[in-house]
Amino acid sequence: MEPIRILFLCTGNSCRSQMAEGWAKFLHAGKIEAFSAGTQPSRVNPLAIQVMAEAGVDISTHRSKHLREFLGQRFDYVVTLCGDARDNCPVFPGASRMVHVGFPDPARAVGTPQEVLNEFRRVRDMIRDFVAGLPGTLANADPVHGGHLVSTTSHVGSVSLE
Repeated sequence: MEPIRILFLCTGNSCRSQMAEGWAKFLHAGKIEAFSAGTQPSRVNPLAIQVMAEAGVDISTHRSKHLREFLGQRFDYVVTLCGDARDNCPVFPGASRMVHVGFPDPARAVGTPQEVLNEFRRVRDMIRDFVAGLPGTLANADPVHGGHLVSTTSHVGSVSLE
């Protein structure tokens, strides 16, 4: 059986989508072929790299990519991780389903360096829990309607992780 192809999208492709891609490859190796991109890519945030490494997931070789790099490719699912990506997501021909789950942007955290790092860890763990439950979540994703991807407006607390 071929792996499920998933594209994770967020604004900068610097934190959330990078973490999701890393977790998908780590937790679902051989079952999910994961990619990530952003609507306004910047660079992979060093704190995202650090907190993922703490959890045993190496994303240090990842680079920030624009979603245009993936237009024309086939994906089984496109998963948006923030409202900006959801609102600016183009139609991906061949993408059968769209899922939206909003996560806080850890790059916007304020406070002491330790408080900011703790926010990165908190978001990392939220994304880990979501990605761990992807098979169940994806089974409930909305199909494409009329050639356009239809998103579900779910929040982390209401998404089935089983």
